[in-house]
Amino acid sequence: MIARWIDWCARNRFLVFTGTFLLILIGIWSLRQIPLDALPDISDVQVIIHTPWAGEPPSIIEDQVTYPIVTTLLAAPHVKAVRAETMFGDSYVFVVFEDGTDLYWARSRVLEYMQQITGRLPADVHPVIGPDATGAGWVYEYLVIDKSHRHSLADLRSLQDWFLRYQLETVPGVAEVASIGGFVRQYEVQLDPNKLRAYAIPLMTVIDRIRASTNEVGGRVLELGGAEYMIRGLGYLRSLSDLENVPVATKNGTPVLVRDLGTVGFGPDIREGVAEWNGEGEAVGGIVVMRDGMNALTVINGIKQKLAEIKLSLPPGVEVVAGYDRSGLIQASIETLQRDLLEEAIIVSLVIIIFLFHFRSALIPILTLPIAVVASFIPMYYLHVSANIMSLGGLALAIGVLVDAAIVMVENGHRQLSEHGAPKAPMPEERNGVNGPAAAPSPPAEMEPVTERERRRILLDAAKQVGPAIFFSLLIIVVSFLPVFLLEAQEGRMFRPLAWTKTLAVGFSSVLAITSVPVLMVLFIRGRLRPESENPISRLTQFLYLPVLRLCLRHRKTTLLINLVFLLVTFPLTLKIGSQFMPPLFEGSSLYMPTALPGISIAQASQLLQEQDRIIRAFPEVESVFGAIGRSDSATDNAPLDMYDTTIMLKPRSQWPAGMTYEKLIQEMDGKLQFPGLTNTWTMPVENRLDMELTGIKTPVGMKIQGPNVEGIQQVGAQVQQLLSTLPEVRSVFAERVAQGCYINVEVNRPE
Repeated sequence: MIARWIDWCARNRFLVFTGTFLLILIGIWSLRQIPLDALPDISDVQVIIHTPWAGEPPSIIEDQVTYPIVTTLLAAPHVKAVRAETMFGDSYVFVVFEDGTDLYWARSRVLEYMQQITGRLPADVHPVIGPDATGAGWVYEYLVIDKSHRHSLADLRSLQDWFLRYQLETVPGVAEVASIGGFVRQYEVQLDPNKLRAYAIPLMTVIDRIRASTNEVGGRVLELGGAEYMIRGLGYLRSLSDLENVPVATKNGTPVLVRDLGTVGFGPDIREGVAEWNGEGEAVGGIVVMRDGMNALTVINGIKQKLAEIKLSLPPGVEVVAGYDRSGLIQASIETLQRDLLEEAIIVSLVIIIFLFHFRSALIPILTLPIAVVASFIPMYYLHVSANIMSLGGLALAIGVLVDAAIVMVENGHRQLSEHGAPKAPMPEERNGVNGPAAAPSPPAEMEPVTERERRRILLDAAKQVGPAIFFSLLIIVVSFLPVFLLEAQEGRMFRPLAWTKTLAVGFSSVLAITSVPVLMVLFIRGRLRPESENPISRLTQFLYLPVLRLCLRHRKTTLLINLVFLLVTFPLTLKIGSQFMPPLFEGSSLYMPTALPGISIAQASQLLQEQDRIIRAFPEVESVFGAIGRSDSATDNAPLDMYDTTIMLKPRSQWPAGMTYEKLIQEMDGKLQFPGLTNTWTMPVENRLDMELTGIKTPVGMKIQGPNVEGIQQVGAQVQQLLSTLPEVRSVFAERVAQGCYINVEVNRPE
């Protein structure tokens, strides 16, 4: 069958070249459409339910909000696990679905099950579904700063919430833009209890009157003078004076206004997070969350373009600076792999040219290499496999295999032509005497010219002779990667892209071997073909290799024994080699995440944050420092107030002092950032986001302790912390204080 296919391709060269050309064009188009990222997204299919309940302690939220939601969603189809975290004023429920579940199907099921418990939740509690994003969706972070100090933090937060956020959410691929830091401006009414008592007005009456006063209604229409007028009742509160003049009650025919009961003014809402820039003071931050499956590089470029467009619309003195930009990591990773792929292709091409010693023949495997690589991007696009270090790494691993088929066919074509149209060259063992002294050379045979028709027939016969074996040998390589496709969970999501790209590239290479390669052989293998004996590189390698081969053949048992000894010696060493899921990737940035004891005030935490950022910014390797504590207004951010999150953008390594390494830099920073009550943790942004989503723990290594009560769990956690801190390999260890916090309890004396 394959032999007939080769004949058909040789007779229809135009169709073969047309199909190959179209394959290249579609491959280039697919390459431009494939999402680019540094790492494959190994996060689970997850839906986050965020339920804010302002002012309520964790114990009440846990009983009345978190527990009903968790128990309801446990019965949802294809749910693998349900995790929850309750903190002051907020509940977060993480619903993890089985692999392969469509994200939007999962979101619809969660909404369906949430409808069942609407009546069981408190009246003023409204759960919301998080954005359609993954843990690796934080692709860009920025800060709104005012170096002229003409605008307050409240002004900057209003600019972020009411202008920048909505502008950036119009960028294709953006799921959400979250805000952190600054002050959320609100109207405040400070009532005087003595005045309330004097007027005999309850507190709830004031609240109800203010709530009812800010409203607008419609009054249908009125025909007047031949025209139709729509009637509106305009009652929204638009200024402090409007709020001051809201009537609350009437005493002796005189209205009692809000201003008669207290004072009215602007004030900040309770803050859940703080943002800081370069140790210079507080700022307002924004976090761009990318939608699942989008091209991270395209989204980031769209964000930068949108920021450039609205730059002129910002108030005087206000500017937007990047606090974290993943595009540098993506471009560096892709460029490194592209450079490595190009270098490998050049080396392979040079080796082919040198050993074939015929430039036109060497073009055949050289041309098939990029065609197979480009063609593999077509199914990658339709299989939603992104271009990252794992998928492109699969191409790097496959480069040597991609040219094997073409080389074998070309070599066989050379041999067949030399046998039919040139004197047969002596075999290497005959020339060099593998099994003894070299035999006397036979007299040279006379050259027999080969016609064009015979040359074509010889080359096609040579291709058909080895074509089936080559095709099925490449398929065996493809089959050898099938176990990788059976990997599940995060290991499958990590290594399947590598298996896909190598499998696809080898598959296309096997198809090209029985379609394009025979046609290229007919076109390119012509002219004088130098025998192997005239190739100086081949002669040199044979000169070096044949003595070793003869020695091994003479001492077969000794050779096998030496190899067996090497195997026995190296086997114990393999047991001592450490193992990890994947080698750490230097992201060009670092994440400093110290943890404070529970109960720290936001003012104290802000002071510590600014001091930390100032120390970090003083290092010459640091480009910028974006510090944050607490959480943003996003369901993807459940950080408590005692957790710091400082993103450190580093300068290129070429600008670092001589001898400085990343590990040494972290050690020096850690030494200068020793604050009482803080436990330091160092990681990287992407790595941390994936760790947090997969396990709920912010470090690569963590332990989860389960028990009958919170107090016992916390006690065991403290003991584990003490034991682990004695290990020499441990830099820092911290046990979460899940039951601690500062409370003022007001107990009701019921008998009185």
